[in-house]
Amino acid sequence: MQEVKSQGYSVVIGDDSLSHLNDFLTKKSYSKYFILVDENTFEHCLPALLTNIDCLSEAEIIQTESGEENKTIEVVTQVWFTMSEAHADRKALVINLGGGVISDMGGFIASTYKRGIDFLNIATTLLSQVDASVGGKLGIDLGGLKNQIGVFNFPQMVVIFPPFLQTLEFRQLKSGFSEVIKHALIQDANYWEEVKKIDVSGDYDWGKIIEHSVQIKNKVVLEDPLEKGLRKILNYGHTIGHAIETWHLENDPNFFLHGEAIAMGMIAEGYLSKEKTGLSDDSLNEIVQVLKSVYNLNPLPRENFELYCELMIHDKKNSGGKISCSLLSKIGECKWDVFVTKKDLLLALEYYNKTFA
Repeated sequence: MQEVKSQGYSVVIGDDSLSHLNDFLTKKSYSKYFILVDENTFEHCLPALLTNIDCLSEAEIIQTESGEENKTIEVVTQVWFTMSEAHADRKALVINLGGGVISDMGGFIASTYKRGIDFLNIATTLLSQVDASVGGKLGIDLGGLKNQIGVFNFPQMVVIFPPFLQTLEFRQLKSGFSEVIKHALIQDANYWEEVKKIDVSGDYDWGKIIEHSVQIKNKVVLEDPLEKGLRKILNYGHTIGHAIETWHLENDPNFFLHGEAIAMGMIAEGYLSKEKTGLSDDSLNEIVQVLKSVYNLNPLPRENFELYCELMIHDKKNSGGKISCSLLSKIGECKWDVFVTKKDLLLALEYYNKTFA
């Protein structure tokens, strides 16, 4: 088992991580346990948790529907009512068993119920293991805009049990891999040389990859916990990617998963990096080819470009009405607070589509 120390809590990674969690909870004296799941983790992950953790036999199971579209105040309110009706007091513990949606929303629920109760996350998707596991960002969406309402707060622990990845659909595994790619591009050129060779469909030591990505993100977050500077580099690909994700989630029955939209965003913002921060043509071409080899990407509808830009204007990273991006100066280095115009964004979207010519 590997342990990464973050902001007052540990991220434990390994096949024996559930045993470590059992030992941790045995030493505590929580009044009640609540386990937040979706339909997928209820079926595929909850049995392993209940089998390995002695004290959870009487836990209250709260099930929500999976998907970003359910990360809303309405769902949060339902969970608050359920906890209140079950007489949850300030000594209760919320266990979030799921991916990024469950971690974000469950942490927000716990942090605001009775002004805050303890919670911990058991990350079950690659995306949540390498991304949501570190940093303390919690929240929900508002009117389709991602993570507009939220807080910074930290779990008691994050548990990463790599065998849970075997329960994922291949598309979900690939979605999480986009954050691994991003970590290499923004902080670790040597890691990029390894990451770009990974065959996501093959038999791979995910524990090793997860630990490396967690270490990268943790290093950034410890230096800048409240995203005043360096931490903004974690947003590479996300200004454009979030807009694409949000529009299609609201308007397209075949919407993109988070990692797929971020892959598109990394291509488009790679173009902006070449134009604004000096990324070389060769590096841009390499990034594009790697992303297109992993993801089944297609051109975006050109009539949507203006709509994507409207959503980017509402991005919470903006300042003084200016649209902010984090852009690569070279592979392994990233600059933040690079302000761009709507014209720049439209050209970046045009570049993305031209890569399919």
